[in-house]
Amino acid sequence: MISLEELLSIEYPIIQGGMARVAKAPLVAAVSEAGGLGVLGGAAMTPEELRDQIREVRRNTSKPFGVNLMLQSEFWQDQIKVVLEEKPPVITTGAGNPSSFMKTLKEKGIKILPLVGSANQALLLEKAGADGVIAEGKESGGHIGDVTTIVLVNAVLKSVTNIPVIAAGGIVDKDSYRAMRAMGAAGVQMGTRFVASEEAPISSAYKDVVLKANERSTVEVGRRFKHAVRIWRNQLAQKLIEAEYNGDEETFSNLMLGALIRAVEGDLENGAFMMGQSAGLIKEILPVKDIIKSIAA
Repeated sequence: MISLEELLSIEYPIIQGGMARVAKAPLVAAVSEAGGLGVLGGAAMTPEELRDQIREVRRNTSKPFGVNLMLQSEFWQDQIKVVLEEKPPVITTGAGNPSSFMKTLKEKGIKILPLVGSANQALLLEKAGADGVIAEGKESGGHIGDVTTIVLVNAVLKSVTNIPVIAAGGIVDKDSYRAMRAMGAAGVQMGTRFVASEEAPISSAYKDVVLKANERSTVEVGRRFKHAVRIWRNQLAQKLIEAEYNGDEETFSNLMLGALIRAVEGDLENGAFMMGQSAGLIKEILPVKDIIKSIAA
């Protein structure tokens, strides 16, 4: 089987998660320059914003990078048109099935790595032509599935035999990286660790929240409404928990509206600070190149 490094033309088998509002050009270019695969978080971008971000990444690195498409985004169909015109080397996808457009992407020479939440989904996407799959466990931050990383990665590895399996969720240091590689993962995807990087274009308050967190500082909200999200346990999180307990989806949705933007801007009370349980293992903000080399060198 081809290695992840060879498939993506990268030095280290480390992918940066395509985090909405966080994974912008400065972070993406830094990750790719350091030998990993930086990935733009396309979920909250208009098609023209996505085009501008792709071009900004290219101005700052000649190395491979990716774009994450959230298939529940209102913009995703127009974003596909931008992708086909700009031809970023790699696409990752979440919250949907990319089978309908995978062939078109591959004809343009674009690699596609869908995010999966089950072994059956991984097997179907392998048969549909995916170049690899990202098995993301519920320990991760932001939108999550319902299976833990170690169980999900193990199950996917036993089902998928011809393409690389990338492990995601709770991976933050050399020990968790080595554990996933020992299990058989071709590489890893990390999000929260890169939130606490010097290059992440977010408020210092967001980064400080990650540093102060422990392994119990996050909470899962929204599963009752079929949109489970892991965020920092703050005042907003408590209001979301109460709305969910009461079955009040309208209040829940109103509270979440713009909450990630507020987090990126540093609103400690009303922001949805998306981060994984692994935040409790992060003790310092580092340059991206130091994060990557400390894990995979």
